[in-house]
Amino acid sequence: MEPVAPGFLALLHGKKFRDIFRPMTEDNAKLARTPLYDCHREAGARLVPFAGWEMPVQYVGVIEEHHAVRQAAGLFDVSHMGEFRVQGPAAEAFLQALTPNDVTKLTPGRAHYSALLTEEGTYVDDLLVYRRSSEEFLVVVNAANIATDFAWVAGRAAAHPGGGVAVENVSDQYALLAVQGPRAVEIVQGLTDADLDAIRYYRFAEGSVAGVPAILSRTGYTGEDGFELYVPPDAAADLWRELLRVGAGAGLQPAGLGARDTLRLEAGMALYGNDIDDTTTPWEAGLDWTVKLAAGDFVGRAALMAQKEAGIQRKLVGFELQDRGIARHDHTVLEGDAVVGRVTSGTFSPTFQKALGLAYVPVALAEPGTALTLGVRNKRLAAVVVETPFYRRAK
Repeated sequence: MEPVAPGFLALLHGKKFRDIFRPMTEDNAKLARTPLYDCHREAGARLVPFAGWEMPVQYVGVIEEHHAVRQAAGLFDVSHMGEFRVQGPAAEAFLQALTPNDVTKLTPGRAHYSALLTEEGTYVDDLLVYRRSSEEFLVVVNAANIATDFAWVAGRAAAHPGGGVAVENVSDQYALLAVQGPRAVEIVQGLTDADLDAIRYYRFAEGSVAGVPAILSRTGYTGEDGFELYVPPDAAADLWRELLRVGAGAGLQPAGLGARDTLRLEAGMALYGNDIDDTTTPWEAGLDWTVKLAAGDFVGRAALMAQKEAGIQRKLVGFELQDRGIARHDHTVLEGDAVVGRVTSGTFSPTFQKALGLAYVPVALAEPGTALTLGVRNKRLAAVVVETPFYRRAK
């Protein structure tokens, strides 16, 4: 659910580092910094502008960091994400009417993936909803959309019939660290008294890590097992350093936004601004499992019902290149000379050593095994539709 940033996406889905990123200057000196900024400098990170923040795109290299997460563990700074507290006796009813997933199914300690949708059923943003108690929720949104999303949510809360719900932007109350990879649980368990085995996927617990109060959430954006740790900002740097110290023997490495993107793409996870945006619906994006039409009315429901009845005209699919080359964001899908679709994300996969990506194509071209022709820098490259996710971790 990570937000789009033009320079960063150009790096990963198009141009090279030297063509995109410039040294920090007075023009971008006002970028926000997370509480882990000094840790990134200590680790030799390459810092870049991203969604209004100065963030690490890599430390030792995208490919090495990618492999560390797949084979051992990686530590990510995700503190730029936004958090809203939604609370009150009507908080559940409010979120149920605002988002397409079924909030009533969440018991305290559970979370789910959902969205903010327009009345047309397209994306304002994708998000996570955590239920902390009967009357309190934490909603996590993309960094680039914090202001827009908060205005969207708070405005509707103020107009909620009967009131009973309050929304607060508490983004500055949290730093967020993600430990991801097959050894992530082992590493975090060494620093907490919480029973991590008891926290199933998309569950969370409130406890401490290395003595730091934390929400320990078994979620992530890499396709690997692991935890996202919501902690007080003033304790984040010490926790970062302690995690790296304790995890060194298990192969834990700091990992930047570059590896985060290649990992999420292999895992078939949507990137807001690329794969989903205000022109796409959950049906088209293959995210229909986040929409519970039978659970009652919500913003965008009528439009989604109409589209479901009529049938979608396009679909987001995975593809592999058959020719040499890489298809990047906004490259075209062709039938003859006609553009019939567009690539939304594309990269060279470090895990599979092949070029792959996601694209919206007409439904007639969406079946796995279908041959595609992609327009890539004035060339036509052969590709084939494949099932997603490209990568599934071993259970």
